[in-house]
Amino acid sequence: MSDEFTALVRHGTWTLVPPNPSQRLVGNKWIFRIKRNPDSSIARYKTRLVAKDFHQRPVLDYSATFSPVIKPPTV
Repeated sequence: MSDEFTALVRHGTWTLVPPNPSQRLVGNKWIFRIKRNPDSSIARYKTRLVAKDFHQRPVLDYSATFSPVIKPPTV
């Protein structure tokens, strides 16, 4: 978990700003997985930080969404 957090900070994934009392904050949680080899032995442990955006309400909390998609010709 600390490795993932360090990588997020190092890549400038977000900027920490003070909360505004009129804003509803979105929580987050850590997701843990075990990646296994074909013989069922443990290959590595993976973790990621995800936003709990299911608490948001359309129109009240947001008016538009952004979902970046990469196309094969771009690569």
